[in-house]
Amino acid sequence: MKPQQGGDGSAVTQTVHSTAETMSLGVVIERRDSNHRWQTHSWRAVAVIAGAPAIETPRLLREADGVAQYHAATLDIVLHRTDTEGYKHNIRNETFAKIFVVLRSDEDGDDDEEDALETADGEAMPRPFFVTACPFEASVYLDTTAGGEIVEPVPMPDSVIAWVEAFVTKHHVDQPFVKKKKKLWFKLQEDAHAQMRGPGSGPRSGRRQG
Repeated sequence: MKPQQGGDGSAVTQTVHSTAETMSLGVVIERRDSNHRWQTHSWRAVAVIAGAPAIETPRLLREADGVAQYHAATLDIVLHRTDTEGYKHNIRNETFAKIFVVLRSDEDGDDDEEDALETADGEAMPRPFFVTACPFEASVYLDTTAGGEIVEPVPMPDSVIAWVEAFVTKHHVDQPFVKKKKKLWFKLQEDAHAQMRGPGSGPRSGRRQG
């Protein structure tokens, strides 16, 4: 494998046969206080940072007016030649290009203790464990929400858009847009529109006691 430079100077790894490329992304998740009767707060993914360094524990980036944002984890996003159809529809859609972040809740106690994430105050937070630029790949997790996973679309940084665009130009071969995939694509589009309208109740909430 050989490293290359992304548009913002971030490291991009390319396989020997140039069929896949990898970039590190820092996942930013937000904790927002809530006035809801049954919730004290909500968590959601809000952004990614191209070329972010690896971290061992979440880092507080900013905090004000009941809102705190954390660099929760750094994950590798991998582009595959077989997924270029999904990348193409993503970066050329009418709203905004997205990175799909899959979060796993630690509130249910299902995660290994060593994998659980906490704030500096000891509060549990959702754990980012997968990122992708392909809506079809992300849609797999829409059917597994019973397992404590949720898909969050966040804006794709310009440097990542350029990287994905170059990969699609190099590797894409037109394929039929399968009906099932199209249905799942529109579901993810609706989620993205909802996120643009505001934070709402959030996907992961802290419940009030009593």
